[in-house]
Amino acid sequence: MATDDLKAVLRRERVPPRASLLIESMRDIGYSLQTAVSDVIDNSITAGARNIELLADTTSDVPAIGLIDDGSGMSESELLEAMRPGTRSPLEDRPDHDLGRFGLGLKTASFSQCRRLTVVTRKAGITSCAAWDLDTVAETDEWYVEFPDSTAGTPWADRLQQDGTLVVWEKLDRLVDPRNEADRRNLVRQIDETASHLELVFHRFLAGEPGLKRVSIFLNGRRLKPFDPFHSRHLATTFGDEEVFRLGDGEIRIQPVTLPHHKKVTADEWNRYAGPEGYIKNQGFYLYREKRLIIHGTWFNLARQSELTKLSRVRIDMPNGMDAEWKIDVKKASAQPPAPVRDRLRRIIEVIGAGSRRAYTSRGRKLVSDNRLPVWTRSQDKNQISYGLNPDHPAFSHFSNTLGDEQKREFARLLDLIASTIPIDTFFADVSSHPESVSTRMLDEEAFAGLVTQTYLTLKSGDLSDDDVRLMMSSAEPFRSNWKAAEEAISVLARGNEG
Repeated sequence: MATDDLKAVLRRERVPPRASLLIESMRDIGYSLQTAVSDVIDNSITAGARNIELLADTTSDVPAIGLIDDGSGMSESELLEAMRPGTRSPLEDRPDHDLGRFGLGLKTASFSQCRRLTVVTRKAGITSCAAWDLDTVAETDEWYVEFPDSTAGTPWADRLQQDGTLVVWEKLDRLVDPRNEADRRNLVRQIDETASHLELVFHRFLAGEPGLKRVSIFLNGRRLKPFDPFHSRHLATTFGDEEVFRLGDGEIRIQPVTLPHHKKVTADEWNRYAGPEGYIKNQGFYLYREKRLIIHGTWFNLARQSELTKLSRVRIDMPNGMDAEWKIDVKKASAQPPAPVRDRLRRIIEVIGAGSRRAYTSRGRKLVSDNRLPVWTRSQDKNQISYGLNPDHPAFSHFSNTLGDEQKREFARLLDLIASTIPIDTFFADVSSHPESVSTRMLDEEAFAGLVTQTYLTLKSGDLSDDDVRLMMSSAEPFRSNWKAAEEAISVLARGNEG
C-alpha cells in the first residue's frame, strides 16, 4: 500500500499476538530432541566455544538437560536480546561461520522440549541469568522474561566459573513423565541417539579439518567422536573432482564420493557407515551450511534411491548468505536447492552414481568377459533379463553323456526347473540389506577334488592343451576361489595323463 493510500485508511489497530497462545504454537514447529540440541550448539560455536558439554540428569525426581560452553558469554543486555523471540532478521547479512539463521533457534528449540528455559551466562567476570517459564506466560498472557536474583537452584550453574553460557531445560513435559520408568528409559535412549546425531552433524568441527577450529563436544563427560559419512580416510573411498558453482555473490562447492565396496572394508566398518537406516537410505546429497550438516540422504527428488547407487554420496558446501535461496527452515533440518543448482545437479547426477555402479557391477562384467567356464548364463531379451544353467558346462555335459536319450531329456528339464525357481526376490533382499553375510556354499574336499578331476578330464577330451584347461578353470568358480588346491590337483592329473 502506497503512502498516499495510508492517509485514506480510517484507522489502524495494533493486533499483538496473544503471548499464551503463540508461545504454545511455537512449541510445535517440528523439532526433535536431536535437532533442538543441535540448534543450541550452533549458538555455542558461533560464540567461539571450543568445548561444549551436553548434560543430562535422567535419574532425579525433576529430570533436566543442560548445555554449557566456554564461548564469549553475554552481558545482561545481550542476554535479554538473546531471549527475545526473533532477535535478528533472517535477511540480515551474517559474518562468515555464523551458524544462526532466524534469531529464533534458542527459544523455539528449547520450548519444543521443555516448559522452563534458563540461561546463565558469564562475561568479563559478571554473571547474568534469565528464564522463560511457559507456565508464567500462560498465567499472565504477557511476554515476561524472568531475571532471578540468584542462580541457586539452577542445575549445573556452579560449573560456569569462566566466560561462557549455560542453557538449562526443565519441566521436560515433551520428553518424560518422571513417574513413568519407561519414559525415563526412553529419555536415556533419545539422549544417546542425540549424541550420535551430533557426531554426524558437527563431524567437521569435531575433526578440526583445515581452516576450521576444532570443537570438542561431550555427553556427561564422554567425548564425542566425529562420524565422517564419506569414510574419507579409507584408501578405497573414491573422490570425484570438486566443482565450484557460482550463484550470485556466493560459491557452492560440489564433490561426489563413492564409498568402498563391502569386500574392501571390515564388517564393523561396513555396519558403521551403513548407519541405522542402511546404505540405501543414506545415499544422496549431504548439504553443509558453513561446514555444519543441514540435510543428508536425499536426492532432492532428482533420482531414486536404488541398490546400484547406494554407495554414492555427494558433499555440497554452501555459505550462510544463501539461506533464502536454499529455503533453509527454522530447525536447519531441511532445504531445497535453488533452480540453477537443481538444474546442474540433475545433469551431473548420473556421474555421481557412476562410481557406485562400477563398484557393484565391475565384478559382474569381469565374470562375463573372463569366465570361459560359466555354470550360469545370463540372457537379455529387450528389457527382460533371465538366468539359466549352462548345459555345456563339463560337470553337466559329462553327467548327461552317461544317460540314455529319455534320461537326457529329463535331466534337461531338471536344469530348466532349477533355473526357473531361483529365489530372486529373497536373494535381492539379502544382498540389499546384508551383502557381507551373503556367500556361496563351499564344497567339501572330496566333492571339490572330484569336480576338479571330472572337469579336467572332460576338457582334455576335447583336445585342449593343459594351458587352455588351466586358463578356463582358473576363471570359473568354484576353482578360482580355491585355485591353489585346484592347480595342485590339475598338476597331478597332468602328470598322470602324460604317463
